[in-house]
Amino acid sequence: MCYLLIGNISALISEECTEPLVDAFLRVYLPDGRHPLGPHPQKNVFNGPGQLTAGQVEAKRDRLLAETRLDERGDFTLTWEQLHLFTEPLELDICLRHMPEQADIRGMESHYHLSTLAPDWKRSGLRYVAAYAYILPAESWSQIRANYGTWVIAGTVRQLHSREGQAALKVEAYNAGNHRLLGCARTDEKGRYQLRFSRKELTSRLMLVGERRQVSGPDIYFKVYRDKQLLWEEEAQVGTMPERKSISSCSMINIFMQDRGSKKTSGYVPGWLSNWAVPGRKSSLVSH
Repeated sequence: MCYLLIGNISALISEECTEPLVDAFLRVYLPDGRHPLGPHPQKNVFNGPGQLTAGQVEAKRDRLLAETRLDERGDFTLTWEQLHLFTEPLELDICLRHMPEQADIRGMESHYHLSTLAPDWKRSGLRYVAAYAYILPAESWSQIRANYGTWVIAGTVRQLHSREGQAALKVEAYNAGNHRLLGCARTDEKGRYQLRFSRKELTSRLMLVGERRQVSGPDIYFKVYRDKQLLWEEEAQVGTMPERKSISSCSMINIFMQDRGSKKTSGYVPGWLSNWAVPGRKSSLVSH
């Protein structure tokens, strides 16, 4: 008899948007018998994550039951032989070596405890099967990204009056301080986009592997293209607005474009942006 654990681990950018923990390692440990958990182990997947020290990781090495790498969607499959009781709780940790957009970089390694729980095993043939999903809170994920010197911006590109999401557009984010391209992304069929960049786009100095120097977020302005045609661009001074200055490591910025044929307005028009901003969101009212 063996066990099969399947599931997904992702992180919140905002309450409406997630990203998978690509290439992270999920580790399952046998419980520490010195600390009995009682008849009702914690099962709330939204607790944590709690960062582990190198000493704590080393102390539980002998209890490692199985580990696997998450795929590009944050999905995983884990199997192991029956080495523990059916109702025995397990410890689940995650190991990060880089952020999703840093696949070609071997950076610092960090470890987080996610849950201690007894999965709801169901027997299927000659094995027990259970599912596990964990979503890192946005506050925790933003701090983790800050530690790695990376940023993610998510949002939706819409027409102002129709409110329809604009598919197949390229969104480019620029640093208002030096007009340098930070990152770009394409909108999906609903007009949603996610773009990512790291501190290497903010500084010309070579960053050492594993260096933890904190870098404040850039001031941001955008350009939007359809294929190679520029549909709309903001002036760099938009990046000096409070909601665009020193953006956090996880930011939500929606873009509203006026319908084609409207008179072009450049720069910031007082009152417009604040009238359309949604509480808790950063929005851009634009025209082309």
